[in-house]
Amino acid sequence: MANMVPLINRNLFFDNPEIAGGKISHNGLFISFLKEYNGIMNIWLKTIDQLFEQAIPLTASKSPILSYFWSFDSSKILFINDTDGDENYNIFRINVEPSMDQLPVNVNITPLKEVTAQIYMVSEQNPDIIMVGLNNRDKAWHDLYQLNISTGGLTLIKENNDRLGGWEFDWDEKPRIAYRTDENGHSEILRLNDDQTFSLIYKTNLKEIASIVGWTEDNSKCYLITNKGEQDLVSLNLFDIQSETLEFIEADPEKKSDIADVYFHRKSKSLIYTSYTYDKTTRYWKNESWKSDFAVLEEHIGEKEYEIISKDRDAQRLLIGTTADTSVSEVYLFNRSDKSISFQYTTRPALKELEQYLCKMQSVSYPSSDEMVIPGYLTLPQKAIKPYPLMVLVHGGPKGPRDYWGYNGLVQFLANRGYAVLQPNFRASGGFGKHFLNAGDKEWGKKMQDDITWGVKYLIENEPIDPDRIGIMGGSYGGYATLAGLAFTPELYACGVDIVGPSNLFTLLESIPPYWEAGRKWLYEMVGDPDTEEGQKLLKEASPLFSADQIVKPLMIIQGANDPRVKQAESDQIVEAMTAKGKPVMYLCAKDEGHGFRKPLNQLAMYAAVEKFLAEHLKGRMQIETEKEVYETLQNLIVK
Repeated sequence: MANMVPLINRNLFFDNPEIAGGKISHNGLFISFLKEYNGIMNIWLKTIDQLFEQAIPLTASKSPILSYFWSFDSSKILFINDTDGDENYNIFRINVEPSMDQLPVNVNITPLKEVTAQIYMVSEQNPDIIMVGLNNRDKAWHDLYQLNISTGGLTLIKENNDRLGGWEFDWDEKPRIAYRTDENGHSEILRLNDDQTFSLIYKTNLKEIASIVGWTEDNSKCYLITNKGEQDLVSLNLFDIQSETLEFIEADPEKKSDIADVYFHRKSKSLIYTSYTYDKTTRYWKNESWKSDFAVLEEHIGEKEYEIISKDRDAQRLLIGTTADTSVSEVYLFNRSDKSISFQYTTRPALKELEQYLCKMQSVSYPSSDEMVIPGYLTLPQKAIKPYPLMVLVHGGPKGPRDYWGYNGLVQFLANRGYAVLQPNFRASGGFGKHFLNAGDKEWGKKMQDDITWGVKYLIENEPIDPDRIGIMGGSYGGYATLAGLAFTPELYACGVDIVGPSNLFTLLESIPPYWEAGRKWLYEMVGDPDTEEGQKLLKEASPLFSADQIVKPLMIIQGANDPRVKQAESDQIVEAMTAKGKPVMYLCAKDEGHGFRKPLNQLAMYAAVEKFLAEHLKGRMQIETEKEVYETLQNLIVK
């Protein structure tokens, strides 16, 4: 016991980060970032030469700021926010003055009720406008507007009566392309002609993808990523939108993964690099100057993964975010002009001091029930008593998202408590090719669940795992997989934690938000069509609610009352069914949260409950003391 690693306070993993979300202004003079103000993550500002301690707050929102960006003239910051997780997003404006000494006025420039604003283009030619989509006329479809940032004035550009789902603007900021979903769910790329009519120029079915990621310098052709037809991996192509001819550029040279990123320099209108991520990321540079510059950066940060999180107008000053499995995220200012690299901040400095106690994340792969190879990640605890209890951590989505290598607060929290952690990139996870992505269609609760089950079996055979102390946990689809794991393989798990997971696929499909209408057929293809007899059979078999009597192990369910994706009824149903049968279930529901907990006290209370629940049923380590405020919050979340 004396050699065991110290128990790291859960607050260091789950409380608000010290600093996050850094962005450099387009003129290169300011750095903005997110930091607590009255306990909530808000936007702060400093000059590029000031210390972070000298920064001033720009917002005093009572709800955590989700996303923000600079206008191109660096005179304004815009942010989006909703109300208590309802995902009805409005756009807010902040005027940035160099000598501000008090909180500026934050103006809602889309003050509309029950509308989800979408941002399509931020203008550089006229920095006082952005192009947005608003579903105030029709909840299912967004009309295209020009929005004046200073006045909030709206100019209707295109009323959406054509099932349009998005727009692409060229380097001259002209709308050139619209995306459309037909009545069968097939995706269409439409060219906007000079007479404002549309021409169909590219089409994909429900199992294919295609999107435009950039333009040639003269705007005559676009860069298109797609996996249409016989190809399995998403590739990069040059597409002439007038002649409708496609020229292949590249796919993964290692033939393992889809293209992950296509990075352009806006000022030079040139392609800088492409990247691919299987277990880790590989970049292929298209610009020798950038390649040479970033060789200096890569030598400085070593084996860490990194990304460009912000840059000035000329892309000379860049904020670079780094991550590694045993290293808390750090951000550097990289000046390409003189190759200088200066540390800016770490998100969790107190945890940074304890990095020697963080645990290595290794890549694993194993065959599923049908021999399909499932990639994933395994994190083993340091100096814990063997055999280890195991937590299976299932990501959300499911179709498209995936887990990545790098620092993960929940993984490290669990490993610090003595649990081995498996993160399976089950079939339907993104980035591993079209066949892998679509292999999950209509396999909810079946082969998709096998991919998780067979991962557990693989670890029991190959690692020091205690087969009697295995838990499963996840959010959204991961919450569904938790319910499915306890219902369909009740002998495998000792407990489960379902976070905003659907229990009844019929009611899940009935309650999707109106603005998801474009994806309805895609959802039916993935889980089953409730309008057909075959689909109804699939949905009933895959819904854990109808197998609730098979759940015999302790279950914790966590829900946000304002969740627009997985409604509270999904959790209520399974809790009621289990309670009626005397099954063990603990229910936490937050009245001021949506699809996941964002407010710090709610999140800390949730993980305090999770920690105690897992310690009780898997015999892992537990932090005993709980702050009074967190404890009181937890009592308010528990549904009696």
